[in-house]
Amino acid sequence: MIGVLVNVITVAIGACIGMLFKKGIPERVSKAVMTGLGVCTLYIGISGSLCGDNILILIASVVLGVIVGTLLDIDGAVNRLAQKVEDKFRKGGKEVSIAEGMVTATLLFCVGAMTVTGSIQAGLTGDNSILITKATLDLVAAMMLASSLGVGVLFSAVSILVFQGGLVLLSGLIAPYLSDGAINEMTCAGSVLIMMIGTNLMGITKIKVADFMPAILFAPIIYNLITLAQTLFPG
Repeated sequence: MIGVLVNVITVAIGACIGMLFKKGIPERVSKAVMTGLGVCTLYIGISGSLCGDNILILIASVVLGVIVGTLLDIDGAVNRLAQKVEDKFRKGGKEVSIAEGMVTATLLFCVGAMTVTGSIQAGLTGDNSILITKATLDLVAAMMLASSLGVGVLFSAVSILVFQGGLVLLSGLIAPYLSDGAINEMTCAGSVLIMMIGTNLMGITKIKVADFMPAILFAPIIYNLITLAQTLFPG
């Protein structure tokens, strides 16, 4: 768990530094930075989406994911929780977007091969090198995000602790089901969600990205079901 804790600490430190910078940034500059971050986020999403090899898995994952997410009203739950926190961060009638910052940072920090592979490696062998490398990258990313999205980025550290910590603790059980192919499809689905975040940050769309998050879980499940079917019924 050392690598996970290091990652949590670096994100928290980066977010705090970013929020300090945020206080001195004029609103027009902040909006320009948000647009820039949106473009960069869109690029990250496009790059990651190319990891997938089966478009049908992506489509099925996204469709099933948003159906489940909408029925569970994940976006509403996140926003209600964030609203309670936002009430404590009001300044001059303005609200800090806790939900947007938390969901954006959580997806950026928790989606990707480094997260899954690094966590499983740490759990099975005790080697934290991948997670520590990721933590260094996340330190810089958290500074940039928090300078525009505020305190919500700080709360994403909790998501990292839960998600990566869970992978480490359950690594022995889930490793057989997370082959390179499954991780690639999982990364692809998550990256499509990151693309949605990018267009939201640029003000192009207002997608309830949280409702799509179950797609990340469906992708490896569908991949493994297809692989099993191909094994049982070759040709």
